[in-house]
Amino acid sequence: MEEPTQQPPGTEQAMQTKPDHGEESYQGSGRLEGKVAVVTGADSGIGKAVAIAYAREGADVLISYLSEDEDAEDTKSWVEKAGRKAVLVRGDLVDPQHCRDVIDRAVREWGRVDVLVSNAAHQMTYESVEEIPDEDWDRTVATNLSAFFHLVKAAVPHMGPGSAIIGSSSVNSDSPSPTLMPYAMTKAGIANMVASLAQLLGPKGIRANSVAPGPIWTPLIPSTMPQEKVEAFGKDTPLGRPGQPAELAPVYVLLASDEASYVSGARVAVTGGRPIL
Repeated sequence: MEEPTQQPPGTEQAMQTKPDHGEESYQGSGRLEGKVAVVTGADSGIGKAVAIAYAREGADVLISYLSEDEDAEDTKSWVEKAGRKAVLVRGDLVDPQHCRDVIDRAVREWGRVDVLVSNAAHQMTYESVEEIPDEDWDRTVATNLSAFFHLVKAAVPHMGPGSAIIGSSSVNSDSPSPTLMPYAMTKAGIANMVASLAQLLGPKGIRANSVAPGPIWTPLIPSTMPQEKVEAFGKDTPLGRPGQPAELAPVYVLLASDEASYVSGARVAVTGGRPIL
């Protein structure tokens, strides 16, 4: 899988081998009709696939993204082609106030939040503990874990019974890659936080779950991994290949839908066969 090197977090537009977000394949069946969803990191990768699927299932979508304007506009166009409203919010979730602003924008547009998908992530590869910069450790924690907390804290007052919170965890939450230590730690934290949220928010009728993807082909891969790892990416799974973002979307749809009304506190593995205990 030969890919041009990118600066993190990377863009879909610069990828030679484009990920499949379900643009031509996902077919909705009204499972999220009339719902309002906030999806972070929705400009590309898993977040983009989730936004497209949610729109085709009948949800309006707030698309939160860092700075990848062209990718985000493309996601917006797919949501609108599905006949749903799309709102773009650009900015860095490292800032707690921006997390609050994201939720505030959704509330101003629709008056509530029915589904919160905290998916934006930062990762970098390091061969030793000593070479991990302090600032990169802090950015990884702030983007992947602290932002989830700030988004949830801001959203819960605007969520009613039947609402859903979904965190993007990882197979690394259970089987951490040593070269992705900061990232893996935050993904374990997301799974643990979801387990607490499910218990804290259950009395309000709000469900909390996480999805644990395995190796998924997104712009993060060629922008944060050395070329030899990009070329071998996903080949060590039992299915022998990386997953596509479109292959994650149905799980996020299920967890957001009323069909999952008794599913809370779960971590759902979508790993190409790698077990999660």
